[in-house]
Order: sequence, then C-alpha cells, then structure tokens
Amino acid sequence: MNTPARTAEPRLTSLSHGGGCGCKIAPGVLADILQGTAATPVPKELLVGIETADDAAVYRLNDEQALVATTDFFMPIVDDPYEFGRIAATNAISDVYAMGGRPIMALALVGMPISVLSTATIARILEGGASVAREAGIPIAGGHTIDSVEAIYGLVALGLVHPKRVKRNADAQPGDVLVLGKPLGVGVMSAALKKDALGDAGYAQMIATTTRLNTPGPELAALDGVHAMTDVTGFGLAGHALEIARGAGCTLHIDWAAVPLLPGVRALAAQGFVTGASARNWAGYGHDVALAADFAAPDRALLTDPQTSGGLLVSCAPGAVDEVLAVFRRHGFDTAAPIGRVEAATPGAPRLVVG
Repeated sequence: MNTPARTAEPRLTSLSHGGGCGCKIAPGVLADILQGTAATPVPKELLVGIETADDAAVYRLNDEQALVATTDFFMPIVDDPYEFGRIAATNAISDVYAMGGRPIMALALVGMPISVLSTATIARILEGGASVAREAGIPIAGGHTIDSVEAIYGLVALGLVHPKRVKRNADAQPGDVLVLGKPLGVGVMSAALKKDALGDAGYAQMIATTTRLNTPGPELAALDGVHAMTDVTGFGLAGHALEIARGAGCTLHIDWAAVPLLPGVRALAAQGFVTGASARNWAGYGHDVALAADFAAPDRALLTDPQTSGGLLVSCAPGAVDEVLAVFRRHGFDTAAPIGRVEAATPGAPRLVVG
C-alpha cells in the first residue's frame, strides 16, 4: 500500500495573522488589560517591575549582582525557518542588553502547528535560535512546547547586571541627548515582503538588522553619562520614546531628519507598504504626540512602525554623546546617530514632539 505524499508546506508567514513585533497587542488595549495587575507587595529586591513598561524585570541578588529576566515570542516575520528562529532569538535577548545586562542563558518557547509543518522545518527554527544564543555566548537550557494553530517561537532570556548599572527607561534627564542604535523600517519591509514587493537587497538588509544583537548595551550601561536606555520594538520609535518621557516626567523632542532609516523604506511606505500595527500604535498614543505641520503620512507610518529586534534608544548627557557613538561603532553599529533631546515637561504639553 502506497503512503500518500505529504503536501507542500505553506509559507510560514501565511500561518500568522501578524508577524514579528507587529503581533503586539496595541498599546492602548494593553494599558487597559494591565490596569490593576501590579504585584503587591513588591519586594525591595525588585529593582524594576511593570511600573514603567520597561524592557525586563530586574531582581537584586546581592551587592554585586542583579538578575535580569525577560521573555519575548511572536509569529513568523519571514518564510525561511532558520532566519525566523534567528530573528526571534535576537529580539528576545535584546531586552537583557537594553537593561545593561549580559545574558547568561535562555529557555525556548515553542508553539507549532504539528499537522501543518514538518519536524524538519520546526527543527530549523530552533536551530536558528540556537545559533544566535551561541553568538551571545549562552545556552538554551530548556523550554516548553505546545501544538499551536499558528507558529510561535521565542525565548525567556536571563542575564546579570551590577545593581548600580541597571539602565531603566525612566531615568532620562532634562538636557539629555537621544541616540538611536539601528535604523527604522523593519515593519515596512515586512509588509512589502508579504506582498512579494521587497527585492533581494532589501531582504538582505532586513535580515541583517533584525539578527544583529544589541551587544553595546552592557558597555553603554557602564558609562556614567548614560542615564536611560530601552530598545525600540513593537510600539515603534514614538511609542518607546513616550515610555521614556512618561517614566521620567519629561518631554522628548525628535529631529526626524536625523533619524536613520533602512534603505528604500520611505519609498515603500509611500507606496502603502505599512503594517496594521502602525495604525494601531498611532491610535493608542497619537494624542500624546505633536507632529510638525508638514509631517507626511509615510513619515508618520515610519515613526510608529513596529520594529522587530530594533535598536537601542539611549538617553545620555551631551558630554557623553561621543563616547556613546564610539561604543556603537566598536560593535559595528555604523548608522547609530543622535536623533533628539530631552527637556523638562510643560504642564498640558505633548510628551513627544517630532519635527
């Protein structure tokens, strides 16, 4: 008796309703969900919790060490299973770096449609994640798997940081300069990719930026002039800048002309290749943003564009800018650039001004 041949597997991105950090629940909806969920009582050892929507939890172990704990997972943003695994793992580990920590190990979170994807394809996803863990110098020491309708992969990432070097997103100071480590445009590129409108060069750029570990984080945290740090992911540059502004009680000003963009993404955005998450982001926090009168629609789409495995956003003293840029350059982040400043908040004024 002949065994029926297995039908060709579908594209990974066809199995998900949204890919990468574009899967995030919209910021306004998330705020409603999290109302009243703050843990009580909070132990004094918990240095960072959920109060300012920071990148990871930080728990003080002793005078020299604090544990950084975070998790991140999402549906496919690309069709290549190995690259999907690499992107998801890079994105998850980034939150440890964003707190100033050094990763020590990870656990895998795996949800796969077993009846749709072959074990070989699923194994390639996990191999991609393991390759990034090796690059970060850590093991994937365990995890959990489920049979899921959509393909889901990510990591629980753990790291260590000196308690005095923890970099929260809420410690920016008036007078600080904002420095962005990676160019924007991953969400726009992913939208174009799903519609077969992203060329080979654009795809290569997208893979390169989303699989680059934010290794400058610990070195930046060691600089006295660095006051706050976060990474730009699913809520876009505007959303994560607002988290800094709200946490610090300040107003952030972004010079849009100085913001680095991935090659070709503004033209793609102008052609309509934008994610639904971009519009949801704006609906959730646009009331707190003041845009220049001539700010174009494609630029607003990029300002709110969900960044999968995006760059570090650093708030530092003006005198530390050269040091910050030098650290980024040493780690290969050649497009890192100053993009704005932090000012004291004015009552009733927007928290974020972009022009």
